Amino acid sequence: MGNTPNIRFKGFSGDWEQRKFGEVFESLKNNTLSRAELNEQNGKALNVHYGDVLIKLSEYTDIQNCRLPFITDDLIAEKYSQAKLQNGDVVIADTAEDETVGKSTEIGNIGHIPVVSGLHTIPVRPKQKFAEAYLGFYMNSNSYHDQLLPLMQGIKVTSISKSAMSETVVKYPKSYAEQAKIGAFFSTLDTLITLHQRKCEELKKAKRYMLQNMFPA
Repeated sequence: MGNTPNIRFKGFSGDWEQRKFGEVFESLKNNTLSRAELNEQNGKALNVHYGDVLIKLSEYTDIQNCRLPFITDDLIAEKYSQAKLQNGDVVIADTAEDETVGKSTEIGNIGHIPVVSGLHTIPVRPKQKFAEAYLGFYMNSNSYHDQLLPLMQGIKVTSISKSAMSETVVKYPKSYAEQAKIGAFFSTLDTLITLHQRKCEELKKAKRYMLQNMFPA
């Protein structure tokens, strides 16, 4: 595995850092609350469920602009809010029905409501400051995720353990500015993709309407 990327922003050079997962991250606590213990309306803490990490959430999750479920029981919410996430933390899904195990999201722009890591997740916190969104995109890249493939266990349901992940390698530019460039680049692409998806849906609706009304009954 090389320590320099094939494509790089102008003005940056030199090898990237390479560190073991356990040297880069410290482990955080998660909960085991099921969907039945969550709701979409209100509560005292938001919960990151592994199903949302796998299906709904992107590599970087802007909490203020994302709909996460609340913990229904306020007493349970207060208990788990002691393990609330911070901006820059990464939440990893440790189980799935396929090789998407290990899909993760970086948490950012947390507001006043505590956010906690839920069922079948491995939440981690970087031991040093990284530029916003860099870790979210890197941890979902082939460069990192391919390391997880031989570590996955199970047949119908696949999982990965925290101890297995501790031996994987994390790579990052030494330059904070280069990390920021990478994070901003992929964030911009995600924004453009979302805008085009919305436009596509609007055109599909318009097409359905016209198909229903441009021909005689």
